[in-house]
Amino acid sequence: MIVKVYSTPSCPYCDMLKDFLKKNNVKFEDIDVSRDIKATQEMVEKSGQMGVPVTEINGKMIVGFNVTALKEALKLK
Repeated sequence: MIVKVYSTPSCPYCDMLKDFLKKNNVKFEDIDVSRDIKATQEMVEKSGQMGVPVTEINGKMIVGFNVTALKEALKLK
């Protein structure tokens, strides 16, 4: 399973999302879009969103810290 988190260091919802993934033992790539313009463009192209967090799970884009959508995409109970 490939999980990417597009985030910024100053985003509290990004921190909540990453804590959620860590608690559920989900390995993820954390991409800081405040430092990487190409990653920002990639995130916007894939999700249509400028805000963070945006999570990509096996190609599915989840905008914001949406626990229900995250659990479903990660097949968590």
